[in-house]
Amino acid sequence: MQVAKDAAALAAALEGSRKAGKRIGLVATMGALHAGHSSLVRAARAKCDVVVASIFVNPTQFGPTEDLAAYPRDPDGDRMKLADWGCGVLFLPTVDTMYPAGTESVRVMPPAGLMERLCGPTRPVHFPGVLTVVLKLFQLVRPHAAFFGQKDYQQWRVIAHMAADLLTGVEIVRCPTVREADGLAMSSRNAYLTPDQRAQAVALSRALAAALDRYRAGERDVAALRHSAMSMWLGLTEDEADKPDLEYLEVLDGDTLAPVPRLDGAGVAAIAARVGKARLIDNAILSDDSDDLGLLDLTRGTLFSRLA
Repeated sequence: MQVAKDAAALAAALEGSRKAGKRIGLVATMGALHAGHSSLVRAARAKCDVVVASIFVNPTQFGPTEDLAAYPRDPDGDRMKLADWGCGVLFLPTVDTMYPAGTESVRVMPPAGLMERLCGPTRPVHFPGVLTVVLKLFQLVRPHAAFFGQKDYQQWRVIAHMAADLLTGVEIVRCPTVREADGLAMSSRNAYLTPDQRAQAVALSRALAAALDRYRAGERDVAALRHSAMSMWLGLTEDEADKPDLEYLEVLDGDTLAPVPRLDGAGVAAIAARVGKARLIDNAILSDDSDDLGLLDLTRGTLFSRLA
């Protein structure tokens, strides 16, 4: 695995692949890698000849009270994992490389409609920061495809919109959420959880599972789907002495993220909650396509993890 720390080294590392006409895939990360990231690398290897993984804790997507300084970092472990996973090039840019004019420079703004719900209102700087750094990575790596996890559903939607609207030519591939055995979506921020908080955190995925179960039974009324999810959430958390703080639990149109009374097409059930000092998010796609349901399986009455 080659390691590049600036734009010139990255260009040199990819020069031979470009000349050979090889297909380049990008997996953009902030490090603290886990099995969810491994699944992105595997997906990229399946569709591309060369995989570039970037590790960059992007300061512009963190608000002033968020966890930039405390965000988990494991540079040596991350490098070993990427090499084991078959990554071809690791890009480790500095802030100066990514923001040569400073971090208060140009921002790429998502359309207002994709920012009005879910994480947009409470994290107003987050998605502009994400889109800005992702566009910069597209310009530096010039990938044919980029791979993002479904766990960050709203992020995937705004990135896909940006990539198409700005004519980047980059294929945006959404990869299924990878879960722990009890259903908790894998996240670098899970490292913040104490054992008791870790046990509480499964309420997020189980609330989504309740909405998904109702959807699979034929329900399309959004209020009814949300009620099922909220009832499960309250049943699991209401009696907790230090219960998780629910930020949102919504069922929205899967494409526009707009509120709708009924799901005539695909929808998304999405949740965010603060468990201890960790802000956790999760979602389940509500669709007739059984392969598109966020790895939630209720046929045995349980949640399970599938890493392949």
